[in-house]
Amino acid sequence: MQPAVASGQRETRPMTDQPTAGGYRDRWIACTPDGVEIRGYYFPWGTKRIPYGSISSVRRVDIGAFTGKGRIWGTANPRYWAHLDPRRPGKKVGLILDVGRFVRPFITPTDPDAVEAAIVERAKLGPGKRR
Repeated sequence: MQPAVASGQRETRPMTDQPTAGGYRDRWIACTPDGVEIRGYYFPWGTKRIPYGSISSVRRVDIGAFTGKGRIWGTANPRYWAHLDPRRPGKKVGLILDVGRFVRPFITPTDPDAVEAAIVERAKLGPGKRR
């Protein structure tokens, strides 16, 4: 039986294929066995797939009025690209993925703790790669 979810909220749940291995899926972000999938990354609705082996670090950031909270999609800073997330204005935490390129994906999952843990585990990031 599925747990009840309050009206207007999306359910966040582990991936069904490997619930004990740190899988995750919400409306925009999925941590699959092979990598991170970011829906709504490319125009108009393309998905970016990042293999775990390409992620060299994950950085947790607080988001506010001047640091991305009002940006639903795209960027004002050419170093970061935010996927489409109409609910970003109501969120407080984002994750920046270092994939070895100039532009770094900026993601705002519904459960940033679960996504960060899945990436750290599957990308085999040590203590210095998680900030």
